[in-house]
Amino acid sequence: MDALVVEHLTKDFGGVRAVNDVSFTVTPGERLAIIGPNGAGKTTLFQLLSGMLTPTAGRIFVFGKDITKLPAHRRAALGIGRTFQITNLFLNLTVLDNVLLALEAGGMTRYNLVRPVSSYKHLLTQAEAILHQWNLSHRRDVPVRSLSYGEQRQLEIMLTLSQNRSFLLLDEPTCGLSPDEAQSFVSIIRSFSRDFTVLLIDHDMDVTFGIAEKVMVLHYGTVVAFGSPEEVKGNAQVQEIYMGVD
Repeated sequence: MDALVVEHLTKDFGGVRAVNDVSFTVTPGERLAIIGPNGAGKTTLFQLLSGMLTPTAGRIFVFGKDITKLPAHRRAALGIGRTFQITNLFLNLTVLDNVLLALEAGGMTRYNLVRPVSSYKHLLTQAEAILHQWNLSHRRDVPVRSLSYGEQRQLEIMLTLSQNRSFLLLDEPTCGLSPDEAQSFVSIIRSFSRDFTVLLIDHDMDVTFGIAEKVMVLHYGTVVAFGSPEEVKGNAQVQEIYMGVD
């Protein structure tokens, strides 16, 4: 069963067609990068997939289930996680508290306000393991507002990946990261099991081609190329779009 099937997806904003009759399929565990110039419709497509927008036409299936009309919170409950271009964190809480809240939201445990956090040992163990994996253990007790922007981006991605998601939509995940941080992110994504299916938007081509097994190119809301990184790199229309090659 395919992880994602998109059929003739279209989104109009008044007289502007931002996504135009887009169809594609993603297999379980696949890493698909979506690239294209600014205004190509990449983020609008993510908004449609995550339930932030309703399509004008077309259908979306995740693991065989039609989610076209489901709201965003229902899609999240089905295992669809998403990061955004702008960070969205609890800035006054510590790094550890942010991770604990993400784990609590994604699991069956519900906090009791009269119990100390230390009594939730299984969550603390998971949180500490996640911080260690992302090399943020030394920042666990630091308020998030004191982190650098790059560290905040890392934390937001980490929180999304910690919530038992099986389908990840990563929108510009390395924006604001240093080259070393971006390459660390690539290494972590590569290390993931095939239980995770990943869709990625990123303008950093080193990151994109370092992760992607398939690449889809959008231009004015339309798919103009779909294939392996090598096939897309050699596509004459893609070269013309990106580099002005005639």
